[in-house]
Amino acid sequence: MSDRPGQKGTLLLVASHALLLLVSVIVLYPVLWVVRMALTPSQSFAVGFSPIPDNPSLQNFADVIGTTDLSGTWIFGHQLANSIIVSLATAVVGVGLATSAAYAFSRFKFPGKDLGMNALLVTQMFPGTMMMIPLYILLDEAGLLDTRMGLVLVYATTSIPFSTWMLKGYFDTIPKDLEEAARMDGASTLTIFFSVILPLAKPAIAITGLFSFMTAWNEFIIAAKFMNEATSYTLPVLLQGYVGAKSTAWGHFAAGAILVSTPVMALFFFLQKSLVEGLTAGSVKG
Repeated sequence: MSDRPGQKGTLLLVASHALLLLVSVIVLYPVLWVVRMALTPSQSFAVGFSPIPDNPSLQNFADVIGTTDLSGTWIFGHQLANSIIVSLATAVVGVGLATSAAYAFSRFKFPGKDLGMNALLVTQMFPGTMMMIPLYILLDEAGLLDTRMGLVLVYATTSIPFSTWMLKGYFDTIPKDLEEAARMDGASTLTIFFSVILPLAKPAIAITGLFSFMTAWNEFIIAAKFMNEATSYTLPVLLQGYVGAKSTAWGHFAAGAILVSTPVMALFFFLQKSLVEGLTAGSVKG
């Protein structure tokens, strides 16, 4: 009789693990199909239940990485460099401006504070495609069309409202007593911001920077319309080239999708600890 509670707990544990395993298989099944298409030399859309490739090959990856234009220019290398530079610059510029704005909204009282926060929120209600024409005109007048700087400015400005809201919520959880103690020791507002607030806000800055990076890394429409040369495009535009009006190179598309996703996944796992802290810390008022 004494073993029944233990047996019941073991059965529940086995059942819960079996359920989690089933859910994991269901979630990962489409991903495994992408891997299968990437490892299948054929460019047709394979039909079947098993996600395991019959004759696995890395030819699709070699074709995508070795993409060149008619003059022999290494297109993939240029677009990879464009994606990395634009995404990193977007994260740095966007988060850099958002941290100062969020700190001001969190700590200072000034006319229009609530209106400013609401205005930032309202900007998130409109899709980015609505701003394409005015942004195109502005970049054209500034001579920044078909340049990395132009993309960075567009991506950074569109990420600032979200970043400001997210960082402002985190700054609200940091006790003001720390700033008052530093101010009593003679620290200026600027010193407090850089020496006290920013070090404590590293988890929130990490997750906000990752979101800004991912937004710039995955964006396609603006990069395709504001850039004119193949060597100026980012990697998502390369993927679109494999999708034609009448046919699709599924093998190349799947291999390219994996290559494009790999840096983001690596960055996510690298910042995993900070991401968890940034997502959970805001739920507890400091």
